[in-house]
Amino acid sequence: MFAAVRSKLLFVLCLFFLSSTAWAQLCTVFGNVKGPDGLPYKGAVIKFQRTDGSGTYTVKTDKNGHFSHGGLPFGKFKVSLIIDGKEVDHIDNVQTQFATQHEANFDMQALARKNAALSQAAQTGTFTKEQKKELTPEERSAFQAKLKQQSELSAKNKALKDAFAAGQTALDAKQYDEAIAQFSKAAEMAPSQAAVWVYLAEAYVDLGDSRTGADRQEPYTKGCDNFQKAIALKPDDAVMHRKYAQTLSKLNKPADAQAEWEKAATLDPANAAKDYYNIGSMLTNLGQADAALAEFKKAIDTDPGLADAQFQYAISLSAKMPPPGPDGKVIAPPGMKEALDKYLQLQPNGPNAEAAKSLLALLGSSLQTTYDSGKKKKH
Repeated sequence: MFAAVRSKLLFVLCLFFLSSTAWAQLCTVFGNVKGPDGLPYKGAVIKFQRTDGSGTYTVKTDKNGHFSHGGLPFGKFKVSLIIDGKEVDHIDNVQTQFATQHEANFDMQALARKNAALSQAAQTGTFTKEQKKELTPEERSAFQAKLKQQSELSAKNKALKDAFAAGQTALDAKQYDEAIAQFSKAAEMAPSQAAVWVYLAEAYVDLGDSRTGADRQEPYTKGCDNFQKAIALKPDDAVMHRKYAQTLSKLNKPADAQAEWEKAATLDPANAAKDYYNIGSMLTNLGQADAALAEFKKAIDTDPGLADAQFQYAISLSAKMPPPGPDGKVIAPPGMKEALDKYLQLQPNGPNAEAAKSLLALLGSSLQTTYDSGKKKKH
């Protein structure tokens, strides 16, 4: 009887020790997570990646920002804080112990302050003793590399700014070769900046304007090449299309110039009338009277307040005046007198005012000798 009882006791003790051994194999890591606002962060993923073997485990924080994983094996872990699938922070070399709980906390607000301080230290190249202790050799190397990169970028930006400023100064002084050299240097340093290509193009165009005859061809062509580079970077910039159109016109490429002005008009409807006016002026110089007349009409229909377009429309219509009748009267084509009258309303003392008045007198109209602020007085 005694032997049987003893046997049962030994069996129970064996179960107890086996159970204790099994429980002892499980280690616990717990902690809390605070968000960027300093409040508990719910739903953050805590990832346990074993570094001395294989095994990955995860757990999420509760509404109080708390997490706990009590099923980890004995070993060494990297514990990471994952937000929206991205690692925000981590703790290396977390050693789990049998029957011992290890605490690992994350504070995103404190991390942000730390990173800001480190960034400031990296910019100056001076780290505090505490920062040096906290930084791993890899982190210190990364910050130094970043500091070097920032220094190089700062130097590049200064060189770019200096070249650009020198180019503008030379352009204002009509030193076109120097301006081209400086803007070319700027373009090499910042090829993705549309502005440098525009200024380089304008320097070439101004150089062409300073020349005569066939000597204009090369700088105008280079100006167009650089406008194309600028437009490739900012295709929706109406001003660039207008400047490109003007240069194409100087190169005697009217079809291409017209296409660019029309593109500008589409991109910038508020100023489209000026684009139609420029097309009309170009076509007039080419002797394409009917096509010019149509463009001037588009201009005044788009913006009746564009005085020059009103005058040029009237001049274009004057070419269509029939011969004087038997009574010697000159018959104005429809719209001509109205356009001249509108011009004088808009610019009573404009450069074409006397010509407009003379034309009105020729047409046998009651000559309006006084135009003031858009109001007419007949005499």
